[in-house]
Amino acid sequence: MKKITAIAIAALALMMPATANAQFNLSKAINAGAKAAKAITLTDKQMADYVKEYIDWMDKNNPVLPDDDPYTIRLNKLTEGLTEVDGLPLNFKVYNVVDVNAFACADGSVRVFAALMDIMTDDELRGVIGHEIGHVAHHDSKKAFKTALLTSALKDGVASTHGVAAALTDSQLGDLGEALVNARYSRKQENEADEYGYEFLKKNGKNPWAMALAFKKLQSLEGEHQGSRMNQLFASHPDTEARIAAMKKKAIKEGIPMPEGASID
Repeated sequence: MKKITAIAIAALALMMPATANAQFNLSKAINAGAKAAKAITLTDKQMADYVKEYIDWMDKNNPVLPDDDPYTIRLNKLTEGLTEVDGLPLNFKVYNVVDVNAFACADGSVRVFAALMDIMTDDELRGVIGHEIGHVAHHDSKKAFKTALLTSALKDGVASTHGVAAALTDSQLGDLGEALVNARYSRKQENEADEYGYEFLKKNGKNPWAMALAFKKLQSLEGEHQGSRMNQLFASHPDTEARIAAMKKKAIKEGIPMPEGASID
């Protein structure tokens, strides 16, 4: 597996020269007020165009495993029947990288890293996927993307022709990626995504203890990879222990037994 910086592979983008024929059509805003106005008037169509451009760039610059690869076969089996969330189509791919991570983009694209799959049971992986889908369902992914877009790639304004978003250069996509790497969901957003993942497991007939068990595994990596981005999914949050306790408390309250042989202590 390749080593690629977490979520947005910003380092890779910085190493790539800007494409000579890339479309660059960003107009300079006159002042901060103009920038704010453009931020407010960014249309859903423009947002959708930028999200698609970003995820296409991610898939192009990451090693995506083919349909016949064991990792992809496993992921497809785990996500069978998951076609949409709140009317938004879902699609899943595996990145063959050593980072322990997963992310969901605002268009319903869910990307799971092979190294994360290596350390998770099927139900734990389902819980993580449910957590990420929760961010999409609650529009957290869309809000985070818009903020990163307007404070990085489009910091000088938004250009469009008849409502069509201007194409981004590799450099701008790199800026956007770095902004997304540094973005953080709020504690409330994370807690709500945790709850979504918990209920997601129950809805699919799986033991929701898998949420707490998955968090515990990820927490164990924090000491091993202190200061790295390897565990970007949860290590950036100082309240991981509290989140584990919340999932544990919920399962105990509902009288759900822990899976045989599992331990949370």
